[in-house]
Amino acid sequence: MDTKNKLPLEMIYHWETARAESIYMVQPMGGGKVVEYTWRRAVGEARRMAAYLKSLNLPEKSRIGILSKNCAHWIMSDWAIWMAGHVSVPLYPTLNATTVGYILDHSGCEVLFVGKLDDWESMKSGVPDTLPCISYPLSPDNAFKSWNDIVTKFPPLEGNVQRDPEELATLVYTSGSTGRPKGVMLSFDNLAYSAAGGTDALDITSNERMLSYLPLSHVFERFVVELGSMHKGFALYFAESLDTFVEDLRRAQPTLFLAVPRIWIKFQHGVFQKLPKKKLQKLLKIPLLNRVIKKKVLTNLGLQNVRFAGSGSAPLAHEILDWYRSLGLELLEGYGMSENFAYSHMTKPGRAKTGYVGEPLPGVDVKLSEQGEVLVKSPATMMGYYQDEEKTAETFTDDGFLRTGDKGEIDELGRLKLTGRIKEIFKTSKGKYVAPAPIENKLMSHPDIEMVCVAGENYPQPHCLVMLSEDAHKKMADESFRNELEQSFSALLTDVNKTVDPHEQLKFIAVVKDEWSIENDFLTPTMKLKRNVVEDAYKVDLDAWYAKREPVIWQ
Repeated sequence: MDTKNKLPLEMIYHWETARAESIYMVQPMGGGKVVEYTWRRAVGEARRMAAYLKSLNLPEKSRIGILSKNCAHWIMSDWAIWMAGHVSVPLYPTLNATTVGYILDHSGCEVLFVGKLDDWESMKSGVPDTLPCISYPLSPDNAFKSWNDIVTKFPPLEGNVQRDPEELATLVYTSGSTGRPKGVMLSFDNLAYSAAGGTDALDITSNERMLSYLPLSHVFERFVVELGSMHKGFALYFAESLDTFVEDLRRAQPTLFLAVPRIWIKFQHGVFQKLPKKKLQKLLKIPLLNRVIKKKVLTNLGLQNVRFAGSGSAPLAHEILDWYRSLGLELLEGYGMSENFAYSHMTKPGRAKTGYVGEPLPGVDVKLSEQGEVLVKSPATMMGYYQDEEKTAETFTDDGFLRTGDKGEIDELGRLKLTGRIKEIFKTSKGKYVAPAPIENKLMSHPDIEMVCVAGENYPQPHCLVMLSEDAHKKMADESFRNELEQSFSALLTDVNKTVDPHEQLKFIAVVKDEWSIENDFLTPTMKLKRNVVEDAYKVDLDAWYAKREPVIWQ
């Protein structure tokens, strides 16, 4: 079957017959139990749920929300919504009640799927009592109609419902790192083009296996995992919890694996806990042991079968990228936005260049503005922002290019290097501009640093706020460890300052006690720093810290 221009629903109808008895999704149910969904069963249950949604007689193209962690029912809900003629609205499973309420109201949701959640109690006040809800088998206790009861009662929707390529398929709300979430409108054609271009660029086949654990409400996971699997027909495995993550990885034995930088850093820290960095480097230099050690490290991570691994959502420090590649893991960086369904740039195997996020994917046009802003255009570019024509107009150039808000450089092979967010660049009191991201990438190479924020607007020199890794934080009670860490950070400061321009040199590293998390609003649901929140939290301390004139300051 030629899948080049096939829309999402067309693809699942194809696999419903072509791979009817092949396992498509493997869902952990707790206690070591899993449920396997063949293509026939998965599409069949979606058809039954679609029949129920049709029975509600909702207005045409109603918005229907999905509030859940990743699971098989998340994907089947998406299909059912489309089959019933409606629009899916994913919500991050870590949102607070206020944001849940805002998205449900702004999108005009008529129904909500409430699924697998860790903290439903803190969310449910954001869901109106009048909004009809449907629960999954893994949902928290509730009085909603249940998925299993519905699919048992309703016969499957007959025939293969088609949707217009230009029709609105989904509303993806941005993570809100710079304010209220915006509703990105994506068409069926946007989704189809991304799926075809992304999977073809890497020669993805139906024999792949992926573990789905990053939020499906984020375009990065949805593009590669949901749409990629629908386009090529490969198998998906779901993670049960953080505690079972290694077990889930071993069950899946993925051939493709996605992670955000924070996870790649945690993996590396975990390796160094078992095998110190210096010892590992020595072992890797021994010819007879080199291959054995590499295989052992990747096997312990559950990544021994991975053909391609991807990192996205934020830049990954060069040293960490190089470290994984030295183990033989083809770790590819990608670049994209909610506004183009994460379909923009990707590192091609064998063409990686440290510091660059890759080349344009098929059909992507890219150029730089006079200010150096990266401008992109492709058939994956959004229809616009929902109910916000003014913001939509601001986001596009007169010739239809999407303003990414990122500054960049392009090399002779078309590979893109990101040099900072235009809105993140700040001015010191000397009138000099500083782009924090490149400096942060240099600092993130330190094994005891979990997260970092370079700031310093209206001060003579920038400074750096550091959150320690979990392992380092536990050791802080040991005075000798703290002294060693202080010396190490002082040396790091000196080394980093040698590589940047004088106006970018950091005055000090401040080690904070707080944990920056989604729960305390320091991070977005996609684990990006909310810079304004982080900077505001320590603003009261800055004058005293600058006055100390010390290279390392402990909060």
